[in-house]
Amino acid sequence: MIADQLKPGTRIRVTQTIRRRDQDWQSSVTGEVLTCEEEKTGSWYAHAPGGKLMLLRIHIRKDDGELTTVCLDQRSSVEVLMADEKA
Repeated sequence: MIADQLKPGTRIRVTQTIRRRDQDWQSSVTGEVLTCEEEKTGSWYAHAPGGKLMLLRIHIRKDDGELTTVCLDQRSSVEVLMADEKA
């Protein structure tokens, strides 16, 4: 599982694709992993373990210091970067 590979301090680039009828949108976030783990959503879904849907979330500190959270889905790609590699 990817969560086991992304340790705090690892530099990554996450690219997510949003499918649209005419064209896809892509967005990327580059920074340092703070945490990477499955977390419960605030929504309730029947037949999910514990009555909650779990999402893989990566908490990232971007190069400018901004903190952000990315929820991974099937259209997300994660690239591990070298320590000195920039966006």
